Amino acid sequence: MLAEITVNHWAAFTGFVLFALALDLGVFHRESRRVNFRDALGWTAVWVACAMAFAFVVAPRTIEGWRPADTATFLTGYLVELSLSMDNVFVIALIFRYFAVPAEWQHRVLFWGIVGALVMRGVMILAGAALIQQFHWTLYLMGAFLIYTGFKMFRAGGEEDSVEPERNPVVRLVRRLFPMTPKFEGENFVTVHDGRRMLTPLALVLIMVETTDVVFALDSIPAIFGVTSNAFLVFTSNVFAILGLRSLYFVLASMMSYFRLLKYGLALVLVFIGFKMLAEHWLKAWLGDKLTNVSLGFVIGIILTSMIGSIILGWQERRRLPGSTP
Repeated sequence: MLAEITVNHWAAFTGFVLFALALDLGVFHRESRRVNFRDALGWTAVWVACAMAFAFVVAPRTIEGWRPADTATFLTGYLVELSLSMDNVFVIALIFRYFAVPAEWQHRVLFWGIVGALVMRGVMILAGAALIQQFHWTLYLMGAFLIYTGFKMFRAGGEEDSVEPERNPVVRLVRRLFPMTPKFEGENFVTVHDGRRMLTPLALVLIMVETTDVVFALDSIPAIFGVTSNAFLVFTSNVFAILGLRSLYFVLASMMSYFRLLKYGLALVLVFIGFKMLAEHWLKAWLGDKLTNVSLGFVIGIILTSMIGSIILGWQERRRLPGSTP
C-alpha cells in the first residue's frame, strides 16, 4: 500500500496547504468581516470537494501503488477527523461566547488557530508514526485509550460544556508572564501601551483555541491511527479536516442545539475504532480487504444517525412548546 510515497509527495501536499492558507488570508479574507452562513456553507463545500478530489482524482493519478482501498481508508480517516472536529467547533463557540469576541474578528482567530493546529498535529502524527513503527504494541495502548475515552464521553454526553479560562494552566501561565490589556485592541493580538508591549484578550482567546485543539488531538490522533498507520494518509486526511474547520465553525456554531446527540455518536465511533485496533488481527482474518469498507460504512452510519436523531429530537421538543402548532 502506498509503496511509492516520496519526499516530493510530501512537499507537493505541503505546498498546496501553504498556498491555500496564503490565498485565504491574503485574498479572500484580507479585511476582517463577519462570515455569514451562506459564505461559510460555500467554503465548507469547497474544502469537502478538495478532499474528494484528492481521494478520487489526484492521489490515484500521482501516487504509484494507490488502490481503491486507499481511497476508502482516506475517506474513513477524513470522516473520523471531521466528525471529531465538530465537537471541537462547539467548544470554540463557547470560548468566543465567554470572551465576547466580535463576529468580524473570529475568522482571524480561527485562521491562526488552525495554522498552529496544523503544525502541532503534524509533529504529533510524525512522532506517532515513528513510535508505532518501532513499537507496534503501542497501537493496543491507543486502542484501550480510545475505548476508555469513548465510554467517558458517552457518560458525559448529556452535560453542558463549559469554558473556564481560570482553570487552564497555559492561560494562567500566560497571564502571569505577560502584561495584558483590559479590553480588545481591534483585531490585534499584541499592542503597545506607553512603550510597553502587551498581549490583548484576543491573544488569550487564540491560546485557548490552541490548547483546546491539543486536548482534542489526544483523541483524534490515536483515532486516525486506528484507521491506518500510514503517515501520509493520516496527515492528509487530518489536514483536509482541519482546513475545513473554519468554515464548518460558522456553519455549525449557531446550530449547536440541533446536534445534542452527536457526542453519543462520536463516543460510539471512538469505542468502535479502539476495538478495531485491539482486534484488528482477528478482524482482518475474518473480513480481509472488506474491513476498510465496513469501517467506513460504520462511521458514516453512526454520524448520520446521531445527526438525524438530534434533528428529530429537536423538532419534537419544539412541537411540545406552548403555542406551537401540532
